[in-house]
Amino acid sequence: MSPSRDERFMRLALDQARLALEAGEVPVGAVVVQGDRVLGVGRNAPVETADPTAHAEVQALRAAAQALGNYRLDGCELFVTLEPCAMCSGAVMHGRLARVVFGAADPKTGAAGSVVDLFAQPRLNHHARIEGGVLAAECAALLTDFFRGRRSQALATVQPLREDALRTPDERFANLPGYPWAPHYVSDLAALGGLRLHYLDEGPHEAPLTWLCLHGNPAWSYLYRRMVPVFLRAGHRVVAPDLIGFGRSDKPKRESQHTFSWHRQVLLDLVERLDLRRVVLVVQDWGGLLGLTLPMHSPERYLGLLVMNTLLATGDEPLSPGFLAWRDMCARNPEYDLAGLFARGNPHMTPQECAAYAAPFPDKGHRAALRAFPPMVPAQADADGAAISREAREFWSQRWAGPSLMAVGVHDPVLGPSVMERLRTHIRHCPPPLLVKQAGHFVPEHGEDIAEHAVDHFSRGFS
Repeated sequence: MSPSRDERFMRLALDQARLALEAGEVPVGAVVVQGDRVLGVGRNAPVETADPTAHAEVQALRAAAQALGNYRLDGCELFVTLEPCAMCSGAVMHGRLARVVFGAADPKTGAAGSVVDLFAQPRLNHHARIEGGVLAAECAALLTDFFRGRRSQALATVQPLREDALRTPDERFANLPGYPWAPHYVSDLAALGGLRLHYLDEGPHEAPLTWLCLHGNPAWSYLYRRMVPVFLRAGHRVVAPDLIGFGRSDKPKRESQHTFSWHRQVLLDLVERLDLRRVVLVVQDWGGLLGLTLPMHSPERYLGLLVMNTLLATGDEPLSPGFLAWRDMCARNPEYDLAGLFARGNPHMTPQECAAYAAPFPDKGHRAALRAFPPMVPAQADADGAAISREAREFWSQRWAGPSLMAVGVHDPVLGPSVMERLRTHIRHCPPPLLVKQAGHFVPEHGEDIAEHAVDHFSRGFS
């Protein structure tokens, strides 16, 4: 038996609801039709757009009005997976729609009969016909699963999840190869605003050295799994945070929430909270863009620097052609294959290791940081982060007194040897780099030998 007309259009609305779910929004979808012609579609997007009116119905009504060139939608019908609220019901009446068909009833805010019935108010000057319950079970199941997941995440921790963020389920991190360490979390840093930040913290707190390992985009603390054991065997402490938006840390839904200054302040707050001292700063990619600006804030905490394929983006020097190509690729293909990226540049990695890098990002809603970071690199002198990076350049070239070590992945097309040599000229007394001839951008994937060299280098430097 072929589906009814109402079911056919409701399935289109369900498609939109699933898109909302993928983006981390409450899964509600809507379509506006005129006869058999679809005029507009919409999905819930209030968090993504920072717009309290961006309900699925309003989005679909706006698209339909644009298609007709008229805000009056006489004779049109709205299909929506959840009973409209008072705001959306008012928009329907202002648009003069003929009919509203919804799927699941909403006992909390439904304005088509569940809480109130605005469409039955005789003093209002327009009345649309209402049909409820079309594919109600399917529409309700999406909502039930969504809110069950949110409740289970909240119950799993005493650090509740903010409404404008996502949290990767713990099972995504089970049995990752080479990553056996227990998670640590903090959510009460001033800069976090209630978001939960994850970090590894291994080794004795009174250790002679603490290695602060900062990852970049699109990696997370998994990047340092080959180096951590070497540092621990030396009797040292290792702290490796996941930047907000990455790894086991919370993931803001909106790309606009990510800024250079905010991420830097989070790291400064974390160093203060953990009271890290006798620190060797270990940086790669964005770990360097942010991390290289930290020591000048409290230089007494830092003893050494291990720097791998990164840069100081000061806005007064051009970004490398390799980085510009990477930024353009990310803009053209924001949902690029993360595991494939690591596999191409690191043929020695197993498929399971490559897949582990994708573990924190089960869908595009969790990938806001991956989209935000490439255009966030300061390219102009007045860009966020450029001025503080210029201050850091002066610090490293004029005031840094500790030992440094540079390791360069020779085959890095983004931040390769020429970029690193330019950076080396700005780091006082930095010796010629350790060239890792088999490595590309993600140098720590060849990190055992680098870590052994670093333990020896810095142990001699502090003896």
